[in-house]
Amino acid sequence: MTVSIREVAERAGVSVGTVSNVLNRPEKVSVDTVERVQAAIDRLGFVRNDAARQLRAGRSRTIGLVVLDIRNPFFAEIARGAEERADEHGLAVLVANSDEKAEREARHLDLFEEQRVAGVLVTPVGDAVPRLARMQDRGTPIVLVDRESQDERFASVAVDDIEGGRVAMQHLLDIGRRRVAFVGGPVTLRQVSDRLRGAQSVAGAAGLGLEFIATAALTVDEGRRAGRQILERTPERRPDAVFAANDLLALGLLQSLVMTGDARVPDDIALIGYDDIDFAAAAVTPLSSVRQPAALIGSTAVDLLLAGARDAGEVSRRPLFRPELVARASTGGTAPLR
Repeated sequence: MTVSIREVAERAGVSVGTVSNVLNRPEKVSVDTVERVQAAIDRLGFVRNDAARQLRAGRSRTIGLVVLDIRNPFFAEIARGAEERADEHGLAVLVANSDEKAEREARHLDLFEEQRVAGVLVTPVGDAVPRLARMQDRGTPIVLVDRESQDERFASVAVDDIEGGRVAMQHLLDIGRRRVAFVGGPVTLRQVSDRLRGAQSVAGAAGLGLEFIATAALTVDEGRRAGRQILERTPERRPDAVFAANDLLALGLLQSLVMTGDARVPDDIALIGYDDIDFAAAAVTPLSSVRQPAALIGSTAVDLLLAGARDAGEVSRRPLFRPELVARASTGGTAPLR
């Protein structure tokens, strides 16, 4: 049974206001009274309704984080970085998964706003700017995560995915590959379209084409499907290298190629992914990847959110980190395991 603050006051022999002061402003109460009230709390097993108190104050002590796919270790690492930084400020992070679906993202955003979270960190699905702008106008600070903001109204933290696409493609050209395919989708995701644009720019400058193999999602299953699609071709018609839009796709591709034994990695098909999740280095054939500082993205997003609340003009509102190539066995490299 829930114990009320009135019951605590009766047990301690003080007023409800005195119990409230002990809980919220103990410096205003004598040490002897604080001890009596605390003893009553301990005996009765009273638990304060902090959520109700925070809602009366206007904002909760939680931050909402909406990610594209919580199954992707990259987003789990972003959440970890955000949670560690939020904890330093006495805040908690509530993580929601949009599953790359706009309607699901909208439901999570509505719920976070109803709960009066201190702010929302979000990797948007498609063009969510109008909805996010309305939320921010109503008083919920927004920071875009893993998406560079093109709108002055929003802070953002991201990696330069166009540059990441260039880095991956240039690496494949540097190891002598010329029939390169990009595997990824949907292209409505900015991260996918930016990585594709970067790869296309390098391929075009080299006078080469870049095949595009579309996927419905950035998952291992979709990577396997793309791998089977490639293996249905004769060896002469297959790409000699594949740039996958993320590591989950690349791991699915690698599984398809290895299980059939019909194409060797990297001898017949070199393979590079994106994100450098832990599983990339741990694959049977360690996977080359373009590394993003996921935990740093998460912690920086919280910094931006809190800086916005303080209106701290000295903090950059749209930091853009540079990606880093990690070459492993899937492209003939020898990077050590992490």
